[in-house]
Amino acid sequence: MPGYGSIILIVLAILLLFGGKKIPELMKGLGRGMKEFKDATKEDGSGEASDSNKDSK
Repeated sequence: MPGYGSIILIVLAILLLFGGKKIPELMKGLGRGMKEFKDATKEDGSGEASDSNKDSK
C-alpha cells in the first residue's frame, strides 16, 4: 500500500498533467462510470440468481 508521500506525489502529478480546471470534470466522469458499473453489476447479479433458480427446479 502506498505511503502518504507517494499519494501526494501522484496527486501533484495529476494536477500538473490536467490542471486545476479539468480535475472536477475528471472526477465527475469517474463517478458516473462507477455508478454505471455498479448498476450493471446489480443487473447481472439478479439475472444470474433467477437462472440458478430455474436450474435447481
